[in-house]
Amino acid sequence: MLTSLADGRLLAEKTGATPPTVVALHGWQRTGADFAPIVAGLDSVAPNLPGASPAAEPPTDAWGSPEYAELVADAIRPFGPVVIVAHSFGGRVAVHLAAKHPELVRELVLTGVPLLRLQAAPKASVGFRLFKWLAKVGVVSQKRLEAERRKRGSADYNAAQGVVRDIFVRLVNEDYRAQLAAITVPVRMVWGENDTSAPADAGEAASKLISTATFRVVPGAGHLLEGDLIAAVRAELLEALA
Repeated sequence: MLTSLADGRLLAEKTGATPPTVVALHGWQRTGADFAPIVAGLDSVAPNLPGASPAAEPPTDAWGSPEYAELVADAIRPFGPVVIVAHSFGGRVAVHLAAKHPELVRELVLTGVPLLRLQAAPKASVGFRLFKWLAKVGVVSQKRLEAERRKRGSADYNAAQGVVRDIFVRLVNEDYRAQLAAITVPVRMVWGENDTSAPADAGEAASKLISTATFRVVPGAGHLLEGDLIAAVRAELLEALA
């Protein structure tokens, strides 16, 4: 069933009783429903985050993880502290939340969260930089520039439009090292061995920046919440609650 949080600014999938003991934060362009098999039988809410979920209208500005974290903080303040379970984009939000508002978080369970780059991001090619300059001076149309962007963009980038694309660009350029080092609550990190969106070696490197973190890999699992990864994340969540 659906419930509203933060004075109606968030709609969330709800299981069990109120107040919830678990808050689940979904991945990019996913929904709170992703967590249904993980939170089954628990008292939980899984918000659909604005702009980051097709089930919620985007904000008017290009938010980053800090703005999302403040919205979630407003939502859980009436019943915190809670255990946060978060996947991918939701984990970026959870890291900011735990670093700034530890009084609202009992423990974090993170999976498949892009937190560190082990290699520098590739620079735009000379050809694309030339296209941008030509568009700036009016020689090339914005439509042609957009076509060139789409050739080079990821599937998530190409699927996003307007402010949602601006949010996506801001997120992929964020750095979380300061927030990771500031976390004091227990953190359980469980990663798919074959995750290509947030590789396990980068996840393990991020775990070493958190003094309270444990890290485990699920053999054969990928990035999405499916198969053995569901069981592993649920097991870590139940241990956190215990």
